Amino acid sequence: MKSFFILALIAAAVIALDQFTKYLICANLGLYGRIEVLPGFLDIIHIRNSGVAFGFLKGFGTQYKTLSLIGVAAVAVFLLGFLISQLRRDQKLQAFSLALILGGAIGNIIDRFRLGEVVDFVDAHWQDMYHWPAFNVADMAISIGIVLLLADELLLRKKPALQKKADHKR
Repeated sequence: MKSFFILALIAAAVIALDQFTKYLICANLGLYGRIEVLPGFLDIIHIRNSGVAFGFLKGFGTQYKTLSLIGVAAVAVFLLGFLISQLRRDQKLQAFSLALILGGAIGNIIDRFRLGEVVDFVDAHWQDMYHWPAFNVADMAISIGIVLLLADELLLRKKPALQKKADHKR
């Protein structure tokens, strides 16, 4: 029970930080406004994403898109909660990763309910040659959570299996 409380706190911290940063952007920077942070590399901007991750489906018809995206996100949140409930006590990295993803998903769902789109504000780019799609704290938490899950699955879990093989050969 204590573990679930800690995971809920992690998800809540992501949600709070995400919503607070979006509030600051909306309150202090007009839509399409830009503040140069690292010239040629990083700007703070204020844009809205009516699509999904990194602007995907942005041009898709709007009639049912918001409702569909909220529905899909709600299913994802339910599945994340289910996955968290199935974890063993020793799966701390997976639990942390899923809590980050859950907090990020809920942070973006809040925007969809409130605004019908998601506020993005981090613009990472290389001079004027390449722009990564703008993102926010929720997107960062989701991305970090996915990278940690993949690292755990591909790198960290292999070590015990390799150790067992080595022990078995002896």
